[in-house]
Amino acid sequence: MTTSSPHSHDSHEEHAHDSAHDSGHGHDHDHGHDHAHGHDHAHAHVPTDSLRALLVVIGLTATVFFAELIVGLISGSLALLSDAAHMLSDSAGLFIALIAMVVGRSAHSASATFGYKRMEVFAALFNALTVTVIAIYIFIEAIGRFGHHHTVDTGMMLIVAVIGLAVNTIAAVVLVRRQHDSMNLRGAYLHVLTDLLGSVAVIIAGLIIRYTGFVAADTIASVIIAAMILPRSLRLVLDACQVLLEHAPAGVTVDRVQQRLIEIDAVNQVHDIHIWSLDGTTHLCSCHLVVDNTLDASDHCVVLDTATAALKEMGLGHATIQIESEKHAGHEEVQCQGE
Repeated sequence: MTTSSPHSHDSHEEHAHDSAHDSGHGHDHDHGHDHAHGHDHAHAHVPTDSLRALLVVIGLTATVFFAELIVGLISGSLALLSDAAHMLSDSAGLFIALIAMVVGRSAHSASATFGYKRMEVFAALFNALTVTVIAIYIFIEAIGRFGHHHTVDTGMMLIVAVIGLAVNTIAAVVLVRRQHDSMNLRGAYLHVLTDLLGSVAVIIAGLIIRYTGFVAADTIASVIIAAMILPRSLRLVLDACQVLLEHAPAGVTVDRVQQRLIEIDAVNQVHDIHIWSLDGTTHLCSCHLVVDNTLDASDHCVVLDTATAALKEMGLGHATIQIESEKHAGHEEVQCQGE
C-alpha cells in the first residue's frame, strides 16, 4: 500500500493515508482507485495458463525420463543416462515448483502479510542446486570413462533421443511464452531448453558412433550436456539467493531511484530507501520523502501521487512511501540507509 504521513513512523502509515484521503476527498479517491487497479493487475497475473503449462511440461518430462532411463540402462549410453538424470531433476524440480506455485497463490494472512509467493523462490533455488549437483556428477562420471572401452546400442539410443527431442521441443514451445511469469517458470524454460540441446547432443553422438565407431563421442556428448546445464543452474542459484537476501532487482539501483524522487517538486530529501523483490518478478520499494514545511495535506497527496507514478515507471509497482516534514527529522528512530 502506498501511504503518506507527515508526522509519523512507518507503523502509522495506514492511518496517515486515511487522514489524507479525508482532507482531499476528490483527489484521493482517484488516487486510491488507480492504486487498487495496479495492485490487482500485479497479483492477478499468477495465471491459470502458467499452472496448466507447468502441468503439461511435468507430464512430458516425466515420460521422457522413464524412456531414457530404461533405454540408457539397456543400451549402455552414458549420454542417454546423463540426459535422463537431468530429466529426473527437471521433473522433480517442476513438481516442487508446481507445489510452490499452488501454495504461493494462497492469500496473505495476519501472520504471513506478504503471502507465500516466496515459496516459488525456494523451489527455484532447490531445483537449481539439484541440477548443479547432477551436472558435477556427470563431469566426474565422464572423466572416469575416458580411456575405457564400452559398447553402446546406437539404435535404441537414437530412437529415444529423437523422441526426447520432439517432446522437449513441445515443452519449450509451451513454456516460452510463460517464462517471465515467475522465477520458477524461467528456470523451467531454461531447463527444458537445455534438455532440448541435450537431446541434439545425444543424437549427434549416436550418429557418430553408428557410422564411425568412435565410442568416445558418447562420453563427449555427456560432458557437453553437463557444460550446458551448469552455467544456467548456477545463474538461477545466484538469482534466487539475491531475492532471498533482499537485494535490489537487476537494473534498479538505490542511487537511480533516489535521484528520480529528489527531482519531484517540494521534495528536499529522500532517505531510508529499500528496494527488493518478493518473488523475482514483483518489485517493491519503501522510502521516506522529506518535503517543505509549508505544504498542507492536499499538497502531500500531489507529492505522493507523483512519487508513486515515478516509481511505477521504474518498474517498482508496489511502493510504501512516508512523507514527512523537515521538522520530523529529529524524531527519526529508524537508522537511515548509509549511516
